[in-house]
Amino acid sequence: MQLTKEENCLLEQKKLELHDEAFQRELFGNFDKNIKMIEEQFGIHVVLRDGNVVLIGDKTQVENAERLMHDLFKLVQKGEKLSPQTIYYSMDLVSTKSEEKLSDLSDDVIVLSAKGNPIKPKTLGQKEYISNIRNNDITVCIGPAGTGKTYLAVAMAVMAFKREEISRIILTRPAVEAGESLGFLPGDLKDKVDPYLRPLYDALFDIMGADKFAKYMERGMIEVAPLAYMRGRTLDNSFIILDEAQNTTQEQMKMFLTRLGFGSKAVVTGDVTQIDLPGVKKSGLIHATEVLKDVKGIGISALNEKDVVRHELVQRIIKAYEKYEKKVAFKEQEKQANKSNAFKNKRGGQ
Repeated sequence: MQLTKEENCLLEQKKLELHDEAFQRELFGNFDKNIKMIEEQFGIHVVLRDGNVVLIGDKTQVENAERLMHDLFKLVQKGEKLSPQTIYYSMDLVSTKSEEKLSDLSDDVIVLSAKGNPIKPKTLGQKEYISNIRNNDITVCIGPAGTGKTYLAVAMAVMAFKREEISRIILTRPAVEAGESLGFLPGDLKDKVDPYLRPLYDALFDIMGADKFAKYMERGMIEVAPLAYMRGRTLDNSFIILDEAQNTTQEQMKMFLTRLGFGSKAVVTGDVTQIDLPGVKKSGLIHATEVLKDVKGIGISALNEKDVVRHELVQRIIKAYEKYEKKVAFKEQEKQANKSNAFKNKRGGQ
């Protein structure tokens, strides 16, 4: 990007002596996609000059970008790849002066996937979530789609299984779309519930591999079943994951949480913006967070759009929906208040 002599004189210039071709390739990304994100975020220009990265722009923003560069450089030296999501999240940390925490994320490997890729938290919110699972017998995690709630819970379950801390992994979710009444569907139990449990299967396939997953399923070491089949059981030495918990009733949630046996851990995940319960039933997930927030041994994590690890556009979509829903809720409150005032005025005039 070419600048005029006048612009160069007015703007702050900072040369960073980061002589590392691998870092520069990662920093700029395919078709300079990464560097364009950084330029747009900070309103600066980034150029390569004599093998050095040069930042040009407003002094404050150049200083922010410099802090970002040094932190990204540390990540690359640890073997990390600079995805757009990583850069986007790193820029957010710089804006809140929390970037020093970024390097902690790369050290916290949970387990390796079937392809040998390290699985680890990618945001501070995810790191806190993992810490809650490690330090509590029951962890409840609420967050929007794409925040890794289910995937990280499965990774923690596989890690505990490999270390022989537990002898069984149990995955469950409410089959709300079928009204929890699966008898009318064709096939055996597996055929009936597979469509509802597919996201859990996908996570296990990715982390364990299809062959190991099939072997452990056959031996009963991995169990995947609808929530209704948990009733009346006591689950010892197990890692139990309840997914899509926003679609549990209060009674179902209490039933599930009281299944926990000795030597077991449970993780409950859900997105309270995607409740599919019929009628006006209150979600068991929302109710549980209110009832259990001060109970020792239970950790509660809340992830938000900053913890989304999908395409960066997903973060903006979630934020836009949240903004719209708040606006609608405010208008509804205003409408109800006006109705109430009109009623009071009418009564007062009689």
